[in-house]
Amino acid sequence: MRTNPWKLTSFALLAGLVTTTVIAPAIADRQPHMRGALVDMKKARAQLDQATPDKGGHRAKAIVLLKQAIDEVELGIKFDNQH
Repeated sequence: MRTNPWKLTSFALLAGLVTTTVIAPAIADRQPHMRGALVDMKKARAQLDQATPDKGGHRAKAIVLLKQAIDEVELGIKFDNQH
């Protein structure tokens, strides 16, 4: 019995299409804006860490608040990934 190469090719193309349209979105980042904000906040934290400390306590307070914001975003991402 001979196999039809066109059937195999069609099946491979269909399998690729299903994989791309069904599985790829599931693998894609579910929350790009939260992760983007997290990256930006970590960059801001690095900048504040490098700034001179003589800001009347405002730099130190900003670092504390930014740390809290980073923690909250990380918790939000973790929560969303579990639900």
